[in-house]
Amino acid sequence: MASRERAPKQELLAADGTPLKAALRRSQTVERRRAFMLVAPLLFFLLIVFVVPIIAMMWRSVYNPEIRNYLPQTAAALQDWEGQDVPPEPVFQAMAADMIVGVENRTIGRAAARINREIPGARSTVMRTARQVDEWSAPYREKFIEADEDWTNIEFWRILKRESRVVTPTYYLLAVDYEYSSEGEIVPRSEVYQVYKQLFWRTAWMSVFITALCVMLAYPISYMLATQPTRIANLLLILVLLPFWTSLLVRTSAWIVLLQQQGVINELLVALNIIDETGRLRMIYNRTGTIVAMTHILLPFMVLPLYSVMKTIPPSYLRAAKSLGAHPFRAWWRVYFPLTIPGLAAGCILVFILAIGYYITPALVGGDSGIFISNLIAQNMQGSSAQLKLAAALATILLVAVLFIYWLFNRLVGVDKLKFG
Repeated sequence: MASRERAPKQELLAADGTPLKAALRRSQTVERRRAFMLVAPLLFFLLIVFVVPIIAMMWRSVYNPEIRNYLPQTAAALQDWEGQDVPPEPVFQAMAADMIVGVENRTIGRAAARINREIPGARSTVMRTARQVDEWSAPYREKFIEADEDWTNIEFWRILKRESRVVTPTYYLLAVDYEYSSEGEIVPRSEVYQVYKQLFWRTAWMSVFITALCVMLAYPISYMLATQPTRIANLLLILVLLPFWTSLLVRTSAWIVLLQQQGVINELLVALNIIDETGRLRMIYNRTGTIVAMTHILLPFMVLPLYSVMKTIPPSYLRAAKSLGAHPFRAWWRVYFPLTIPGLAAGCILVFILAIGYYITPALVGGDSGIFISNLIAQNMQGSSAQLKLAAALATILLVAVLFIYWLFNRLVGVDKLKFG
């Protein structure tokens, strides 16, 4: 039987006569462009006030232009020096030329301050010599050494050569309590100066501890809110939200009044003869004060996600489990608790990230043993001895640590499963 010839398929057309597929693609392109234009102001805003400052901070943490900019001839001359003996005459001649220019441009002080960060006391050596060098003539090597014996210090020249690099990991080494030795090897800093690594660990474990305390306190509060009648639940929820309507400084200052040795709590304990006058508890300006105050401040951030999830769980689930013979705790653990995990996980990640970067409360009530790494970052940004590059390195490490924790949390729990309300 002869096979029938199939008629060719006619391409579907739009109302204007164009192929339907092309018309759909054009329509989708227009919708994408329109959607992009709607979010473009927000993207531009985030780029300007968030992404660009972070990139600038990370670049500043490794950017080291002072020696190269203020002592350019010396930096170039030191590239051929092997670092085994006092540099030859061309290096001192280059240093003299840079000093003369630096005194005229008033930049020699900046170069001296940068060298002084690596070798304490070097600033006076540089500035004292710079005031005399314009009166000298070649050869300069002997005149430098006669002016100050520190110019024979090989370590000084090695550090000067090392710090003439424009990009350097020096500040990241300092941020984890390491440094370069005079031979250029990476070695631990003296124990007297090892503070940053300890502060990073303290910030991490205290943030975890505060998050755990918030979970312990927020879970029963959220459960009570979710199981109460609507009118009572709304009233209690207002009490939970009330701290948001009070200044953070006021709340922190209130804890100072409560926890200090002459404060309300100690006075009450003395009045009840629980402790005597000589045994007053020291609960402020230490870790205890930081933990108590921050737990109170961050507790609503745990309550709200938990409450939003618990409110959607029908009470009949627990009743059904109990009616089938489950112990109340087993019914709660096997039925109710798994349903609250999205809100619990959301509260944990929210409280932990807020806690690890907190600044005001530890600064006010933390004392020496309760401050966080954020307080040291701020300290390195302020004052006459501000070290912005070191602060940028510390902040970058903190940022990378938080991003890593977020990535790990996403792998283990899944951010798409969280419920914030």
